Amino acid sequence: MVFVIGACILTMAAAHPGVPGKPRVQLETSKGVIVVELEAQKAPTTVANFLSYVRSGFYDGTVFHRVIPNFMIQGGGMGADFARKATGPPIPNEAANGLKNLRGTVAMARTAEVDSATSQFFINLRDNPHLDHRGPTPQEFGYCVFGRVVQGMEVVDAIAAIPTGPRGPFRSDVPVETVTILKAVVLAP
Repeated sequence: MVFVIGACILTMAAAHPGVPGKPRVQLETSKGVIVVELEAQKAPTTVANFLSYVRSGFYDGTVFHRVIPNFMIQGGGMGADFARKATGPPIPNEAANGLKNLRGTVAMARTAEVDSATSQFFINLRDNPHLDHRGPTPQEFGYCVFGRVVQGMEVVDAIAAIPTGPRGPFRSDVPVETVTILKAVVLAP
């Protein structure tokens, strides 16, 4: 009996071995599960913002609306009808935190304005050093990495493999098969 309990505990720990100070979020998508580990020490405002959206249920029912093979997949801001969801105010860009846009990292999407990120995020499909912080000007500031995929990179790659084209208000890069975040939850440490 102790062995079974011990084995179960080991199995559960192996499935979600969290690191203290690095919360994990599970994104249950229509293509499978993605688990991301967040860098709360290096991007505290960004992680708090992301967790707030997760805890409120904001991401549930949103879609990956932009997919560019060999670059990134982006989601977290609109439903399947391509209507933008109302968000909170933009947050300061923490791209100068030393984290790099490497394959499997999660970063905040934004407009050309440095401090314009709200809810949308992207997952890098390859190393994208041109998105890293290089300096203080808007052209050099970069995109804030705040986490990394620790489970489900094969799901990310499957999303990236879906053919894309024009849909809704977008002229290109929209998956022809809708990929939905069914539920986003913070995992227990």
